[in-house]
Amino acid sequence: MKDQYTIEQLEALSENTLMRSLGITYTEIGDNYVCGKMPVDERTKQPVGILHGGANGALIETLASMGTYMLIDREQYYGAGLELNVNHIKSMREGFVFGKAVIVHKGRNTHVWQVDIKNEDNKLVATGRMTMFIYKRDK
Repeated sequence: MKDQYTIEQLEALSENTLMRSLGITYTEIGDNYVCGKMPVDERTKQPVGILHGGANGALIETLASMGTYMLIDREQYYGAGLELNVNHIKSMREGFVFGKAVIVHKGRNTHVWQVDIKNEDNKLVATGRMTMFIYKRDK
């Protein structure tokens, strides 16, 4: 993964998408993982002033989806979310959250990603698991 893509390429893929609307950016790519960050601000908070759980879900799905994107032959296949599970551990009122998606299963038809979201003090804010289904493109 990391030898085939740059952070700049991933950022370009995110133009005019939900990722830009929420301020999600990519920070690191490894052999079996992808990392990103998201601000805790007016775009990602719920009305009571804390980080919205849906924003956590969006960060998890973003990182897992991009991880799958980098692992498949996109001319023949595409990935789409099949299942997302999120456990919210700690609330946030400001700053940034940092996600790391690590692939735990790379099958022919499915990928499963474990994603931890932490705050600037490296404390767990949310954890989730994302299953991606790999579809064959119609020719």
